[in-house]
Amino acid sequence: MRDAVSAARRVVVKVGSSSLTTAAGGLDPQRVDALVDALAGLATAGREVVLVSSGAIAAGLAPLALRRRPRDLATQQAAASVGQGLLIGRYAGGFARHGLTVGQVLLTADDVTRRGHYRNAYRTLRKLLDLGAVPIVNENDTVATEEIRFGDNDRLAALVAGLVEADLLVLLSDVEALFTGDPALPDSRRVAEVRDDADLAGVAIGRAGRAGVGTGGMVTKVEAARIATGFGIPVVLTAAPLAGRALAAEDVGTFFHPGLDRPTARLFWLAHATAPRGRLHLDPGAVQAVVVRRKSLLPAGITAVDGVFSAGDAVDLVDAGSGAPVARGLVNYDAVELPPLLGRTTVDLAATLGPGYEREVVHRDDLVLL
Repeated sequence: MRDAVSAARRVVVKVGSSSLTTAAGGLDPQRVDALVDALAGLATAGREVVLVSSGAIAAGLAPLALRRRPRDLATQQAAASVGQGLLIGRYAGGFARHGLTVGQVLLTADDVTRRGHYRNAYRTLRKLLDLGAVPIVNENDTVATEEIRFGDNDRLAALVAGLVEADLLVLLSDVEALFTGDPALPDSRRVAEVRDDADLAGVAIGRAGRAGVGTGGMVTKVEAARIATGFGIPVVLTAAPLAGRALAAEDVGTFFHPGLDRPTARLFWLAHATAPRGRLHLDPGAVQAVVVRRKSLLPAGITAVDGVFSAGDAVDLVDAGSGAPVARGLVNYDAVELPPLLGRTTVDLAATLGPGYEREVVHRDDLVLL
């Protein structure tokens, strides 16, 4: 299973705040330099490296005499403003020791949920790699709001891995692997590999939290691994001090096997990088047509519409009986246009409203099953 690690030519590595900073806040130079040395070894060997790094807010705590991560948004943004410069400066100096140049790429939710922005981000990252630089990606915490309140960089790293079509995603934290229980307990065992969700049965993943200076948790890393492996990208989860050994394909951490099929980048974007603006409730016949027969969604199969959206926005297609989303797609109508069309055939709509209403609500080429 480690052959995938050895063969990876393009690697995305994510590191969390707690792996870069002291408990009181502020960057830990030794930790940062140790990570840089491990990644620089890959880059100087001709492999492409993208680093997704948390730590801007945490790095700004000590310089601003803040004892702990602030709760209010304005202070978080101020800490990020101070810390981001310190973080990228430390990385730039560290990689320069190895003759490598870094490029800072700050992203917000819009940059990975809006298709045009998503493509722009890809072009920037691709050009940096072509020029031999190491892109260092972080959420733009100085202006973002939702990311600071609810987000973490694990999901961002999985999206970046899909964006650049990486061969490997490495998630680094302060825990050396996924364990069956609390790692501090003697009966907890390391989960060496995960092939599917069955391997996670009985594993105490926990929940996302905000302990210390970080925002994530093991659950966010497992979810990020699911996103990446669903795109055919293998994932290694381990502790930051073990980064060098993990990248050398040693048996450390937890290895998540990739899915057998890699969807198109466009469908990956639609499934994982979009934020649905509304919900279309489907009757049983429409669910069958969309999920089993892979057909387009027509007005006749829709029973209700929720949300405020415009043509071209992403919406979830929901089983009206269970309330569970079954697919996501790009809708061809505004929300206000749909209610009078529900339950009617396209032939009837074309005859009474004109040929422009003969189109599908969601075309099968703009639809991905969830």
